Amino acid sequence: MSNTTSISELMDKLIAQARAAHPAQAPLIGVGGAQGSGKTTLCRAYAAAHAKVAHFSLDDVYLTRAEREQRALIHAQLVIDHGEQPHSRLSRDERADGMARTRPLLLTRGPPGTHDLTLAKGLIARLQTDRTTPLPRFDKRTDDRAPDFEWPVFEGPAGAILVDGWCMGALPPSDTPPLNEIEDDDVLGQWRALIRAELDGHYAVFFDTFDHIIYLQAPSFDVVRRWRGQQEEELLGRPMTVEEQAKLDRFIQHYERVTRSMLAGNLRADWIVRLDEDRNVIGIEERK
Repeated sequence: MSNTTSISELMDKLIAQARAAHPAQAPLIGVGGAQGSGKTTLCRAYAAAHAKVAHFSLDDVYLTRAEREQRALIHAQLVIDHGEQPHSRLSRDERADGMARTRPLLLTRGPPGTHDLTLAKGLIARLQTDRTTPLPRFDKRTDDRAPDFEWPVFEGPAGAILVDGWCMGALPPSDTPPLNEIEDDDVLGQWRALIRAELDGHYAVFFDTFDHIIYLQAPSFDVVRRWRGQQEEELLGRPMTVEEQAKLDRFIQHYERVTRSMLAGNLRADWIVRLDEDRNVIGIEERK
């Protein structure tokens, strides 16, 4: 049995279960997995092979560049002006210096808090109707949402809805000392605190709406880095330069804490699909 077939059969089963539980509502299935695990490719293939199955990725509903800039500005100003615990003993200038280093982290797309979950929930609701639903696309080259005339359109109602995302089902990670260079820049710990708060709040509420969540389990974080490099080289159509490798190493550090936490089992998922280093399925387990 091929990898695609085995996961496809699992999705068939979960969609059927959800449809039996609430016939009037389109089954909503989440698929999580670290960068490069193949979750988006899997969902696209399943949707293409099954009529009336809609699919979008959390990567498609990132906040726009302007929205992320506004979010970073507002949060930085709150910390600087009010100095809430544990930073109340720092001077305003010290808080301002700290947030100046943290601001680029707040701007970077990817971590929890940089997705437009209101948009995602609106898409899910609209896909359940007989209307057409434009599905957003994010242009990673410009680091901004693509113009709406480039968005594909789904003719509703959907028979099932698939949503994939690298942090799909994530629970708040522990707050340990910095893991890497970019976390060293989070001198006040505000970026990490925001991620934990988002996963404990808005994202938890969002994940609760799913009928089932599947997680594609990578063997290790080192393998995730290799997979992400392969993805990048496929997009470039050539090997990455040393400078590009270094840039990717730094970028993936934004995902490291949550990814490592999920790989250690700190997530909500009904099913775990274990992958080897070549993305072959080596086991599918239901979580009790």
